[in-house]
Amino acid sequence: MSAAEFVPESGGVAELRAAAKDCHGCELWEPATQTVFGAGSPGARIMLVGEQPGDVEDQRGLPFVGPAGQLLQKGLDEAGADRSMLYVTNAVKHFRFTWQGKRRLHQTPDAGNVNACRPWLEAEIARVDPELIVVLGATAGKALLGSGFRVTRDRGVVMERETPVGARRFFATIHPSAILRMDADVRDQGYADFVTDLRAAVAAVEV
Repeated sequence: MSAAEFVPESGGVAELRAAAKDCHGCELWEPATQTVFGAGSPGARIMLVGEQPGDVEDQRGLPFVGPAGQLLQKGLDEAGADRSMLYVTNAVKHFRFTWQGKRRLHQTPDAGNVNACRPWLEAEIARVDPELIVVLGATAGKALLGSGFRVTRDRGVVMERETPVGARRFFATIHPSAILRMDADVRDQGYADFVTDLRAAVAAVEV
């Protein structure tokens, strides 16, 4: 399984987004409502990469517009990130879910889904050419930094890595959905630590 045959060799982010609508690179396209491609400035200095779209994103066709996305945007605002410097996307472009009654519950994409979708992510990185890539959580981290990535170990520092699209700078933090899952007594601290990470990411491109 691979999306490679669907990725155009030329054009910018708009051309990628248009082509991705017809991607059948893995089995997730069929039950999903639509492809959810990246959004933001096509010349962004910071690219944020999450796991996959959720239920709200799948219905609206936009990344990070559900509860986790709203928390991310609040954190970015507090961190002083200018929206014109940002591009947000996911390692996997279709919503993977399982039914529970009439509800669609998030299901973590497997390695096959991540690998199949990687050509889209690499094409986005090449076209946007960000100064820093912020990976949000384990799935995005492993997609871009390999299976040895660990959020708890690699969080909060700038890392330089060779990639198929050249040398890149990465910065890791937790996914905002992890904050939403925290117990109430630690959630405020979890969010504060997340904002601290985002501030460090913004500072890393302002020097």
